[in-house]
Amino acid sequence: MLFKLTDEQLMIQNMVREFSRKVVGPTAAERDRTKEFPAENFRQMGELGLMGMMIPEKYGGEAADTVSYVLALSEIAYSCASTSVVMSVQNSIVCESLLKFGTEEQKQKFLVPLASGEMIGAFGLTEPEAGSDPVSQQATAVKDKDGWVLNGTKRFITSGKYSKVVLVTAKTDESKGHRGISCFIIPKGTPGLTVGHMEDKMGLRASDTTDLILENCRVPEDQMLGKEGDGFKIAMSGLDSGRIGIAAQSYGVAKAAFDAAVRYAKSRKQFGVPIVKHQAIRFQIADMATQIEAARQLILSAASMKDRGEGYTMQASIAKLFASEMVNEVTARAIQIHGGYGFTKDYEVERFYRDARVFTIYEGTSEIQRIVISNQVLKDRRKP
Repeated sequence: MLFKLTDEQLMIQNMVREFSRKVVGPTAAERDRTKEFPAENFRQMGELGLMGMMIPEKYGGEAADTVSYVLALSEIAYSCASTSVVMSVQNSIVCESLLKFGTEEQKQKFLVPLASGEMIGAFGLTEPEAGSDPVSQQATAVKDKDGWVLNGTKRFITSGKYSKVVLVTAKTDESKGHRGISCFIIPKGTPGLTVGHMEDKMGLRASDTTDLILENCRVPEDQMLGKEGDGFKIAMSGLDSGRIGIAAQSYGVAKAAFDAAVRYAKSRKQFGVPIVKHQAIRFQIADMATQIEAARQLILSAASMKDRGEGYTMQASIAKLFASEMVNEVTARAIQIHGGYGFTKDYEVERFYRDARVFTIYEGTSEIQRIVISNQVLKDRRKP
């Protein structure tokens, strides 16, 4: 094994695995059916320190390393992808952005309750006409004597309904391109911020995904995150970390689908023997195991680079690209091994397959990851 986990990392993994199997897993299928937000899960996860894992203890977090975080996130995703996506956004994009760019006052006011799990956060970047190209966003923030006035619509916002605070990007200077985008901290209940349409999704159904509408939403000067013009930098920094999180979620769902397929193959009989005895099935299992292990190594590599303070943009994109494509193939193979039963809701692989589909899309599509990777490769090539 390339990566040897420390005793502390193994302890965290085992603790989260037990919680995930006993608490999160048993109601995951029902939440998928009803779209019920797993609020009680998050309350308990906050008590366990899972909602601000990489945040220093003085701000309510656990001061865990990134490797421990991805191990924990994978274990939650194994049982419920909907729960894991909220955990991922909370940890990587919301909490880390506040830690890196927030003032001490902002950290005390917002980061402490977020990291301790007292409230859920969201990040508003995507818009109806600006997904993979955030510079095309239309949301604006105009300064006046009392602060900033924001107008625009954000789309596909994870935890848009149930979050208590949202980090929102908006253009503060149209003429400066990506350097004219700023980021603002907006608590729910702020006049002018409303929750719009809630998406009826194919998967991740217990995680709310909504529009957020800004109509003359007034934000005081001290709720700008970072400096004016830092919005794009904040978003890209958060996405680097978030992409490791998506890779970890992909691994968790793939591992769950793989384990379910192996169990089924051992019990299902055709032609007088368990189907696992047939070479066609055994080869499928071998390919799935190989893909899953390759994804695991890429995820741990990117996480380790982040922990060492090295640049990890390319490695995060590689891990996200490979793992998200992998989980779609592995869940499809799991359904194939189940045969007709895999197409029914009586078996959990059907849910895994639906949940997996978005992993190649959000926090940067596979096409965007290929652009990021190729740009990094070509940039390195130009060095003497």
